[in-house]
Amino acid sequence: MPQLDPTVWPTQLFWLAVTFIALYLIVWRVALPRIADVLEARQRKLDDDLKKATALKEEAEQILADYEKLRADAQASAHEVLKTANDALKAEAEQQTAALAAKLAAQTEEAEARIAAAKASALSSLEGTVSEVVMAATEKLIGVKAGAQEVDRAVSDVMGSQAKGGGG
Repeated sequence: MPQLDPTVWPTQLFWLAVTFIALYLIVWRVALPRIADVLEARQRKLDDDLKKATALKEEAEQILADYEKLRADAQASAHEVLKTANDALKAEAEQQTAALAAKLAAQTEEAEARIAAAKASALSSLEGTVSEVVMAATEKLIGVKAGAQEVDRAVSDVMGSQAKGGGG
């Protein structure tokens, strides 16, 4: 093997140095600047992407904050609308209750008036009947025929005191 022969080592060392220096110069002048440019471009792109991502993140946070504010405002507005509607319904219910109470009170008064009129009518028709019964009973029990005026006066006195005293 010729590379192991010590007599050719100086020439091999010379060509090794020439080749090494040539490759070193090529790498130093051509390859390293290109690699450095690629690395710089990559770093710029990464920095730009990071800036864009940061800007987009801030924008998204702002949009989220605006959304939360709008949602809270809408919720407050809906709550206010519900409260207003509830108040209106309560007022309407109270108004209808008052109208119904007034109507029932009027109907009660009317019914009481009809009852009083019916009671008075019944009592007046009852006086005539009672007068006849009293006259017949007096005649049968004691054998005396009582006068119609005396019987009517006595019955009206008794019926008047019963009507005023609540009956009994």
